[in-house]
Amino acid sequence: MDNDGTQGQPVSAAELFDGLGLAYERAFVRLPAQLAAVEWLTARLGAGARVLDVGSGTGRPVADLLVRAGCEVTGIDVSGEMVALASAQVPGARFERCDVRAFDAPEGHFHAVCAFFPLLMMSRAEAAAALKRMAGWLAPGGFLVTATVPADVEDVEIVWMERTVRVSSFPTEEYLRLQREDCGLDVLHHALSVFVPDDERAAPEEHLFTYARRPAHGPA
Repeated sequence: MDNDGTQGQPVSAAELFDGLGLAYERAFVRLPAQLAAVEWLTARLGAGARVLDVGSGTGRPVADLLVRAGCEVTGIDVSGEMVALASAQVPGARFERCDVRAFDAPEGHFHAVCAFFPLLMMSRAEAAAALKRMAGWLAPGGFLVTATVPADVEDVEIVWMERTVRVSSFPTEEYLRLQREDCGLDVLHHALSVFVPDDERAAPEEHLFTYARRPAHGPA
C-alpha cells in the first residue's frame, strides 16, 4: 500500500483526510444541503453562542460561516492536516486534533453541535455512542445538526476518492430513532438528497440531513 491509501489495505480516517487535504474542501464546499443547515442553525443562535463542529475538516464552509455569524466555535478533527488548514483558514475559531470518541466537554456546555459526516468510519456501536455524547453536550434547548450517508451497512470496504476505507452506517429510520429514543432529542427536520461532488474521483452520494433539538426541560 502506498502512503496515501490509494491501494491496498484500508486507511484510517486520520490517514484518509491527511492525504486529501484541500481536495476534500474543493469537492464538498458547495454542498447545498450543508449550507442550508448552517443557515438554519445560525438563524436560531444568539451572538456568542458556543458551537462544536465535529469533523471540522478544513474549516470551510461550516466553521467559517459560524464565526461570521458571531458564534464562538470549537472544531475537532482526527486529521492533523485538516486541523492545520482550518486554523490557518478560519483564525476566528479554535481547532484541535481530537476524535469525538475521546473529546470531553461539560454536560450542557454547547448551544449547538454540528456533525457533518464524522461517524461513517466508526462501528455502528461507536457512532451511536458518539451521537449520545454529543446530545449530552447540548444545553437545554440546544441544537444538533447532522449529516450522514444513510445505508444498512456495517464495516464494509469501499473505495472513496481513490482511497480504500471501511465504513458503517444506519438506514434512515434507525438513524432518526437513535436521535429520538437513545439521545432524547426532538427531530425537527430531516431530508434526503443526492449530491454530486466537484471531483470526478467521488461518485454521487445520497445524504441525510437532520436538525434536532434537546428539550428545554429534562435530560437529553
